[in-house]
Formats: sequence, structure tokens, C-alpha cells
Amino acid sequence: MDLALVAQVLNRRAALARSERLRPDQIAERRARQVRGLREFALSRSSFYTRFHEGLERAPLADLPILTKADLMAHFDQVVTDPRVTRSALTAHLARLAEEGGDPGRAWRGRWWAAATAGSTGEPAVLAWNRGEWATVLASYARAMRWADVPLGPTHPLRLAIVSSLVPSHQSAVVGATSRAPFVETLRLDARTPLADLADSLNHFQPRVLVGYASALRALATAQLDGRLDITPQTVMSASEVLSSATADVLTAAWGRLPFDVYAATETAGIASTCSVGARHLYDDLLIVEPVDADDRPVPPGTPSARTLVTVLFNRTVPLIRYALSDRVTPVAEPCTCGLPFARIGPVGGRAEDTLAGVGGLAGFDPEVLRPVIEAFPVARWQVGAHDDALEVLLVVERPFDTSRMVDRLNRVLPPGAGRHISIRLVPDLSLTALGKSRPLGPPPGEADFLAQS
Repeated sequence: MDLALVAQVLNRRAALARSERLRPDQIAERRARQVRGLREFALSRSSFYTRFHEGLERAPLADLPILTKADLMAHFDQVVTDPRVTRSALTAHLARLAEEGGDPGRAWRGRWWAAATAGSTGEPAVLAWNRGEWATVLASYARAMRWADVPLGPTHPLRLAIVSSLVPSHQSAVVGATSRAPFVETLRLDARTPLADLADSLNHFQPRVLVGYASALRALATAQLDGRLDITPQTVMSASEVLSSATADVLTAAWGRLPFDVYAATETAGIASTCSVGARHLYDDLLIVEPVDADDRPVPPGTPSARTLVTVLFNRTVPLIRYALSDRVTPVAEPCTCGLPFARIGPVGGRAEDTLAGVGGLAGFDPEVLRPVIEAFPVARWQVGAHDDALEVLLVVERPFDTSRMVDRLNRVLPPGAGRHISIRLVPDLSLTALGKSRPLGPPPGEADFLAQS
């Protein structure tokens, strides 16, 4: 247990709470200073940014080139601002953790915490944070807890259950391992564990706060409703997967309160979460989020983006300036009644890579459009695919229902002329990612998942 880190996290969490009392114009002024400081630091310490931003030193942020994950990994040793942090050394460290079962909460070389993205959309990225940066990462997740009205601190002991991934290179595992404190008792469970075993562990532990993937929480909520699970969490938080309104309804029915939703990424830590009235606010004091269209132009409020650009204001070890995430988000113009000074976004959609192809009229179609329809039925897990002239829907059901009703509703949301035939097939189970997440699309042929290998 790193008590100095715990103290630093609590101090950083308090600082974030103070920034939530600022006016939007004060937030904007502070962000402008932070961006200037970040760019000056990157230009002085990173040979990559010296070249990448050459001639643009005084250009507005929106005029800077976009950094992709492929760019980051191809030039990682030049992007980082400390020569002791190299791609090969980080990758070897994370591989050793997976092979030898080491403690992901222990600082690498006593200085940095490290994690890797899953690699489900291509080559994985590796990241590193120094002590101050990692304290901010942890504080960003603690903010979501505070917005969910979960008291946390030495005078408020917490029993926390997390159903996600135990893969030691995944950020959730590193966060869990470094969040140990005398006042936090944590139960970490693998989302790939059979439901009966998850229920047994949770029944014994009786968490006050339950956090997990949306698909795992839905399965647990169904078990709660039919009597296989008997827990009474005060707060339920969904993270790392799209939370549909239908699934939120199931969770509300099971535990009597609306779940809180957290939007985060390995590269950024917390990006947004829902407030006390259920609106989703960006963490404007920690990062700049740019929802853009297919031509990388800002999208207007109410329009889903093609991808999302992020500038992480607090990270200096691996500076990320206009870094491209494939997540689709929708900016919201209306102010929120909760009083937070931060901008809003709507529900987070799927990734740009997760699009259908192979059926006339469905090329580039986002299967997330189907989620509200499919999850309105008693479905535990689902995947869709396109084959010849048919849209194939694979379902693991919670209980039998008339699938023809689903077909009718799917036809209403498909593009005109698409999906000449919808095939629904009930299956006993469906594959998960190496992190235990559900897949809206089946695994592509020849997929090589980094975490499965390491």
C-alpha cells in the first residue's frame, strides 16, 4: 500500500472538486493556460512533437495535426519526454506481469505506472504515467464516485466490487491494485467468470458499490431479479461498454436506482460521467474533447461524431495532443440543472471500426443503432454480422420470447433497402474479448488479441 500515493490522490480529488465550482469562462481560461504549458513542454522535451508541430508553434490547437495510435506507437520513443521510458521496455514489463503474475500496482522501476490498450481495434498502445500523473488518473475515477454521491475517505469506509478484467496490463487492474487503502475494501472479479460463481462471490461480499461492464451488470441484474443474486448496493456504476437505456432499466429494476455511467479510455483515464440528474459531463478540467466528422471538422450539437480527438492536459510523460479515439460521441448544447460548469455529451456510441459490411446498403452501418432494439428484449448477450444478403443476429437469451417481434423492430431502424433478410439464431454462448467485454460484432477472421498473447 502506497500511503503517499493515497494522500496525493485525495489531495488531487479535492482540487478537482474545487474546479467544479468555477464558472465556464474560468474553466476555459485555465484550459488555455494548460494547453500552452502542455505544448511548450512537448516541444521542448519531445523530438517527435518538435517535428510534428514544426511551423505551427503559435497555431490554434484546432489547426494542429492529428495523432493516431499508429503514429504514437511507431514513434513512441520520440514522443515520450523521458528517455528512460521506451516502448520495448514498457512492453516487456507488461508481458512479464502477464506471464509471472506480478503486482500491477507496483510502480515500474519505482517511477511509473503502465498499462496497455486491448488492441481490439488494431495494434495495442502502451502508456506510462509518473506519480503525479497517476494520482490524477486515480482522482479522475474517484470523481465519478463522488458525482454518484459515494462518500470516500478515512471516515467513510467503502466495500467496492468491480466486475471487469483481471488482466494485469489493463488499466482497470492497475487502478484497482493502486487504489488499495485502509478505508477501501475491494473485491475484483473477472467478467468472464461463470455467472453462478460471480453471484456466490458477491452474495458473500455484499458490496456497497458495484462497478462493472454494462453486459456483466445486466447479467447480474437479471440474476438479482430471479433470486440467484441477493445484494443491496447503494450505487451501481457502468463503465467500459455502451450502456443502453434498456439495460439501464434492467439495472434500475434490480436495485431500485438508476446506474451511473462512466466514459473512459486507457490513454485518457476518465473522460466523462453522469451527474446527479443523469446528464453526462465531460471532464473539461482534465482534457479537451473534440467530436469531429469524417473530414475531422467539429460536429454541431446533436450530431454524432465519426471519431473523437482528445488532448490530455495533465500528462507530460507521454503527451497526447489531438489524439484520435475511434469512439463516437454526440455533443449536447443544453445546460444542465446540476450546476456543473462542464460541457455535456449524449450517450457514447460504438467505435468507428465496429461497422458492418457485406450486405447491400449496410456498408459502414453502426451496429450500435441496433442495441436499443435488441436489448429491449430479454437478451443476455448478442452479436450481429452480415452474410450474403442477410443480417445475422446471434442471441444468448435470458428467457424465451417471440423473435419475430425483434425482426419487425430491427427492420424499422435498418437503412432503406438494407438487410433483405434478418436471421435470428439462438446460441448457448458468445465469445468475449480477452478483457471479458461483449462484442457487438463477432471477432474478425485472424484476429490476434494482444492481451490473449501476453
